[in-house]
Amino acid sequence: MSRIGRLPISLPKNVTVDLKPGNQVIVKGPKGQLEQSFNVDMTIELSEGVVTVARPSDGRIHRMQHGLTRTLLNNMVTGVSTGFKKELEIQGVGYRAELKGPKLVLYMGYSAPVEMDPPAGISYTVDAKAGKISVEGYDKELVGLTAARIRKVRPPEPYHGKGIRYAGEVVRRKQGKTGK
Repeated sequence: MSRIGRLPISLPKNVTVDLKPGNQVIVKGPKGQLEQSFNVDMTIELSEGVVTVARPSDGRIHRMQHGLTRTLLNNMVTGVSTGFKKELEIQGVGYRAELKGPKLVLYMGYSAPVEMDPPAGISYTVDAKAGKISVEGYDKELVGLTAARIRKVRPPEPYHGKGIRYAGEVVRRKQGKTGK
C-alpha cells in the first residue's frame, strides 16, 4: 500500500465533506468551499469524521492516483479550515510594494508600477519596512500560482541577488567580471 494514500484524513469539527457521484467531492469550511473531481477508479469513503481513500488494484496508474487523491483531499480540508500562506521577500535598492485597496502595487525599477489584482479567495498583506509580501488563501494551488506570478515580475538575478524571492529561498550567486 501507498504510505501516503493509506493514511486517513481526520476532519475538524467545522468542516463538512459531501461525496457526489463520479467522485465529485465538495469540502466546506469557515474559510470557504472547494470542489474537485477525482479519478473514478479510486474509492473515497466518509465515516465518523474520517475520510479514507482506497485503490482497486496494485497497478502502476492506481498506485500513483492513490497518494495523489489523498493528498489533494487533505489539502482541501486543510485549506478550508486553516488556509495557506506564502511569503515573498523584496531585495534591492528602491524596490518596494504597497497595497491600494485589495490591489498589490509593485515598484520594481520599471518605468511604471506593476498592479496586480488578487484572484477570488486570495488576499495580500504587505510589510513595507521589512520588504515582505504575504499571499493568503484557502486553495493551495491558487496561493502558489499567485505567489509565482508576483515573483515573476522581477525574479532574483544571480549577480547582485536583487528581485523578489520566496522567504528562505537561496539564490545561487555568480561571480562578476574580473579585471586584469
